[in-house]
Amino acid sequence: MNPLRFLLLLFVLVPLVEIAILIQAGGVIGVGWTVFCVVLTAAVGALLVRAQGLSTLLRANRSMRSGVVPAVEMLEGACLLMAGALLLTPGFVTDAAGFLLLTPALRRRAIRRFIARGIPGAPPPHSTRPPLEGDFRRVDDD
Repeated sequence: MNPLRFLLLLFVLVPLVEIAILIQAGGVIGVGWTVFCVVLTAAVGALLVRAQGLSTLLRANRSMRSGVVPAVEMLEGACLLMAGALLLTPGFVTDAAGFLLLTPALRRRAIRRFIARGIPGAPPPHSTRPPLEGDFRRVDDD
């Protein structure tokens, strides 16, 4: 599926699903409790994102001090940023997705899968492609 179409579909369907679920929840538990739950999940999510973000930042700092590029920590930071955005968006579906991203084991599994897939179009590491061939001449020889 075209990524642009997917995003457009996502931006249309997610709010519609969220509104439908919020209306149903309001009918079952009441409007006040529904609003309370939405605000509570946003507050708890913000606290968790902050704590995990600080932990990730400290690990990235430790990696850099030891001379290692903190690639995994950077990807974890991106996941935490996305989790924070999802948790601050009102609704139960986005909250569930945000809390899933806050689960370290699930987040690390997703990062491992992302890294294993690699960059689209890039040759795999230790590629068996033949070396480049061609003629060359030094410019400063003329």
